[in-house]
Amino acid sequence: MVGVAILCAVLAAGCSALGAMWQHAGVRETTDLKLTSALQLVRSRRWVNGFLVLFACAVLQVVALSLAPVSVVAPLNALAIPIIAVVRARRLSGMLAVAVMVATVGIVVFVTITAGEAVPTQVTPKVALQAGQLVVAGVLVCVVAATFTAGAIRALALSVGAGISYGLVAVLVRDVTTSLPTVEWVSLGGLVVAFLTGAWFIQLGYASGPPDLVVAGQTVVNPIVAAWIGIKLLGEGTGMSAVSQAGLVVSALAAVTGTVVLAYYHRVKVEA
Repeated sequence: MVGVAILCAVLAAGCSALGAMWQHAGVRETTDLKLTSALQLVRSRRWVNGFLVLFACAVLQVVALSLAPVSVVAPLNALAIPIIAVVRARRLSGMLAVAVMVATVGIVVFVTITAGEAVPTQVTPKVALQAGQLVVAGVLVCVVAATFTAGAIRALALSVGAGISYGLVAVLVRDVTTSLPTVEWVSLGGLVVAFLTGAWFIQLGYASGPPDLVVAGQTVVNPIVAAWIGIKLLGEGTGMSAVSQAGLVVSALAAVTGTVVLAYYHRVKVEA
């Protein structure tokens, strides 16, 4: 069963990369993308195909998680970063290869540590509210950064905002699912808002920069934010050793550094 789970997770990463490229192409067909013109995306065959592939990606991830531990499945999601970078690159330069490798290895190590040592805890309404407030603050910072920048830097700011939103989604999903059959309406509402915000930021990111940068930004930031909320606010890292905590810091810095270098690579490429 573990072998099937790994196969599903690898296929999901491939679908994530393919779906991102198609949605990016669909967004590029839409001029001056705004919230009021979002319905234009549905008219793009490429964007719709990308949506369908990403839906298949979600199904594959659910199947994989049902057959194997999170520590086995979750790190494989980061394979979308090198897949999309290699597929899109006409020539794999040294800087691009190093940036992709550092970001991928960093997030794989990070997720592996958190999945292996974090202890699940209950999400209280107070903690959910605190997490929501912090995420809103982080998203607003990204909005300001995106407003005053353009190109690859704007795309990176928007993808980071999407990753922050999706980090909250991961926490609220657990709150909603573990509370069933009772429905936590506040968490459910926050989940929907955070998910739609992240999805819209990704589309805006596609309109500003390359898909591999957008995928890398949200793929790196998402688990970091979710883990930070779990460890700091939910107390999931109570029994985590000092070595593991140091590993989290180093791997997170590596993942972020690789993503920033990737953004720099695309910016230099455009200016050249």
